[in-house]
Amino acid sequence: MTEYFRTKVTKIGAEALELVEGAILILFAEGAPPELAAVSVLHRIEKPPTEEGPAVGAELRVGDVSARLTAIGDFAWRKIREIGHVVINFNGADFTPRPGEICAARVDLNALAAAIKPGAEISIGA
Repeated sequence: MTEYFRTKVTKIGAEALELVEGAILILFAEGAPPELAAVSVLHRIEKPPTEEGPAVGAELRVGDVSARLTAIGDFAWRKIREIGHVVINFNGADFTPRPGEICAARVDLNALAAAIKPGAEISIGA
């Protein structure tokens, strides 16, 4: 299995889980500006992103919750590599509304919210 990226949740912004209720997860590496940290799940990278990103069909894992990637924006992987930031939409779409986003298959949003806690691992692999 190829592991493209692995990180650990360090802090959950005050508004981050409200966005998860709407099927959106925003990841930002530690050190995010306060206004972005409030809506983000902050993380510390454990395995840096690979040079070449994953393809549609790769698996995203958030704790025990997994989803297949259904679309990857043109700039999404570059943003992960450069600043540890990405917006993930759990809507199952086969296109991204913005080039810096990733879409993933629908998941149980209550299970996803429960999986997002300090120390939880987030990874992308195939």
